[in-house]
Amino acid sequence: MDIKILYNDADLVVCVKPQGIISQSDSSGKNNMVSLLEEMLESTIFPVHRLDKETGGLMVFAKTKKAAADLSNQITDGRFSKEYLALVHNNVSPNSAVLKDLLFRDKSKNKSYVVKRVRKGVKEAELYYEKISHIVRDDGEFSLLRIVLKTGRTHQIRVQFASRGHSLLGDKRYGGRDDSKNLALWASCIKFSHPITKEICEFSATPDNTPAFQEFNLEL
Repeated sequence: MDIKILYNDADLVVCVKPQGIISQSDSSGKNNMVSLLEEMLESTIFPVHRLDKETGGLMVFAKTKKAAADLSNQITDGRFSKEYLALVHNNVSPNSAVLKDLLFRDKSKNKSYVVKRVRKGVKEAELYYEKISHIVRDDGEFSLLRIVLKTGRTHQIRVQFASRGHSLLGDKRYGGRDDSKNLALWASCIKFSHPITKEICEFSATPDNTPAFQEFNLEL
């Protein structure tokens, strides 16, 4: 599989993950971003963050243990910025807001839930969104959102919006009503400090070949 590479040096690689590919290796050891990049670049690859299998977009991978440790620390400390584009059902209101929830992840079902009280396995989740456009079609109303993650919980964007009646298009796991579409979630921008040079690195990518976004003929 051809992986689009945006940046590559001795310490890290920035690329665009296609939808349908897992971020890290599983029991099979094949068809994941780590193994694909190792084959393409003939280099050891260290994952430092992840995207859901159904989500496409920007990712950064380290090529040394030192770079991996530094990037992981930036993510933990909140110095690694991640933005997403999402298409959701219905007209989101207000036009911008911070969403804060308590999330519980059921590992046996690989699903997260919004809950009302802190208990074992519950973590705080926070994101900021702004509505880019409100779309009205014969099959319903939709909102295109720009989302900035403040925390990085499993399925965070999907479950936080679904809990408010705004399931993502194509999200069968969290109530999306469009089983034929791919998930309309895209990692559109990342910003971090280069682990060695300390230069600020910022990259962006649009979901040009993503069916759920293409269908709406959006100008992104």
